[in-house]
Amino acid sequence: MHKIIVTGLTGFVGTNLKKYLSSYEIESLSVRYIPNQKIEINADAIIHLAGKAHDLKKVSRPNDYYEANFELTKQIFDSFLKSKATVFIFMSTVKAVADKVDGILTEDTVPNPKTHYGIAKQQAEEYVLGRKLPEGKRVYILRPCMIHGPENKGNLNLLYQLVAKGLPWPLAAFQNKRSFLSIENLCFLIKNLIENKMVVSGVYNCADDEVLSTNELVQIISLALKRKSRSIAVPKSIISTIAKIGDIIRFPLNSETIQKLTENYEVSNKKIKTALEIEKLPHTAQYGLERTIKSFINK
Repeated sequence: MHKIIVTGLTGFVGTNLKKYLSSYEIESLSVRYIPNQKIEINADAIIHLAGKAHDLKKVSRPNDYYEANFELTKQIFDSFLKSKATVFIFMSTVKAVADKVDGILTEDTVPNPKTHYGIAKQQAEEYVLGRKLPEGKRVYILRPCMIHGPENKGNLNLLYQLVAKGLPWPLAAFQNKRSFLSIENLCFLIKNLIENKMVVSGVYNCADDEVLSTNELVQIISLALKRKSRSIAVPKSIISTIAKIGDIIRFPLNSETIQKLTENYEVSNKKIKTALEIEKLPHTAQYGLERTIKSFINK
């Protein structure tokens, strides 16, 4: 295997992956959905990262998600089936399965996405899994949880800003378990899937080995900032009242923010580790998160 085509190469995952796969010839494929377009794939493998990310500001049209995440994936996958490429990796998301998790999310969890983003990704997954694979081709659908790494703020930014300003963490009364995914571990998994012909085609969750509570995350941020962690266990009933006020007036702590900061979202990575015959991923969640936080500080 020599040449790999990557869609979405200029994004956060793409730029990190390009560095990680430096021993390969990497070619960017710039694509957007156009009805009936033909896409040429002249490579040994294709990694499809391009798509419309979840819109936190809620200004996107629903159709944008279906065109970018479902229709475009169909076109690229059909082109892969006709090409000489032997490996297709599609970057889906755990949100294609569930927005809230009771217990631990595995590949056997029955998908029930609630957002247009998650539904479109799930439709793309179903299309890919529903096509007959020619002999010699391998297809991997990856479902990463929240990806972290240098330069990618995402949902960590709110927490970082709070600790950096020296404000006490008010939600210490909430005990939760969350899975994260360091960009280094994701790149490691993708490289191994490309190179290991013995891994069967299918759907694989991607997550770091450890789960962390948001309280532990606040401690990690405090350590990286060399500050003493300040936490207050404000009673949940009071937090609930503040959240309702925050829903009415513009305030950082509203119902949605509190849910994101305190919810459980535990993801099992057992299937992909078993398939690759590895016991542990190269980096711990804490290592990856510390690197992410330090990149905020250096900026």
